[in-house]
Amino acid sequence: MKKGKLLTLLPLMLLPFAMTGCNSAKKTIGICQFVEHPALDKASEGFMDAVKKGLGENNVTFDLQVAQEDPGTCLTICNTFVSKNVDLIMANATPAVQAAANSTEIIPILGTSVTEYGVALDIKDFNGTIGYNVSGTSDLAPLNEQAAMIKTFVPNAQNVGLLYCSAEANSLYQVKVVEEFLKGQGIATKRISFSESNELQATLTAGIVGLDALYIPTDNVCAKNTTIIDSVCRPAKLPVICGEESLCKGCGIATLSIDYYALGVKTGEMAVEILKDGKDITKMPIAYDEHPSKKFNKEICEDLNITVPEGFAPIA
Repeated sequence: MKKGKLLTLLPLMLLPFAMTGCNSAKKTIGICQFVEHPALDKASEGFMDAVKKGLGENNVTFDLQVAQEDPGTCLTICNTFVSKNVDLIMANATPAVQAAANSTEIIPILGTSVTEYGVALDIKDFNGTIGYNVSGTSDLAPLNEQAAMIKTFVPNAQNVGLLYCSAEANSLYQVKVVEEFLKGQGIATKRISFSESNELQATLTAGIVGLDALYIPTDNVCAKNTTIIDSVCRPAKLPVICGEESLCKGCGIATLSIDYYALGVKTGEMAVEILKDGKDITKMPIAYDEHPSKKFNKEICEDLNITVPEGFAPIA
């Protein structure tokens, strides 16, 4: 009788543990996005779609938080994720990755929309693999090819401005690369930097005097403020070459741009490898989008009488 009762009770005794096991299988991912604009939004969307596809929609919960262009808020968000013991942090843009890396050495962190991780995380002699609890995807486009587009679209350009937010380390990294390339082509360059959005209009208005063209890297603060940039540059008949498509759609004439949704998807696939397959993040190299697209802004090109070469597709 005792044995029979034990066998009868055993399934009921195990039920709470079975339920606990089911609940523990559900993963929680914290997403810290630096600011809202189309490129970063697409990266977050692609990430979530890929994770849901890989883990099952009912097996994952996302906590998406936007820092509204404030690095300090990024750190607060990431510290909150750590206190909640999330299973993984996705950090969207350089300040978010920096904050996440400062908040935990244990929870896996995947970055996206980050140009150069060695610069972002102050890693000397960076070889492509970070080696601790951070990996992810880079939005680095072929910078020299982007710079070469200036002469393609503005053949007589001799003085080029380089606009960027000084609060973003990776923006300066891109500016330095483009600056070096243009100087090698005999083109004079002028850095136009600002530290936050409310400085942009005045700084840009004063900075573009005497310029033949303007280049903007994949800078998140610029991407958030394309309306301001366009309101200054288009009336001045100043053509703008951009580092990515959402920037170009708002204020530029042309870009050689990666696909941020695809970048997010790749980041999500890396998350599935970590959370489902047990892959070691410390050995995961940074991944790249190897197929950038040539795009142009039809409206602005027509307004500025810019001739578009073959091989460029209009931005939808």
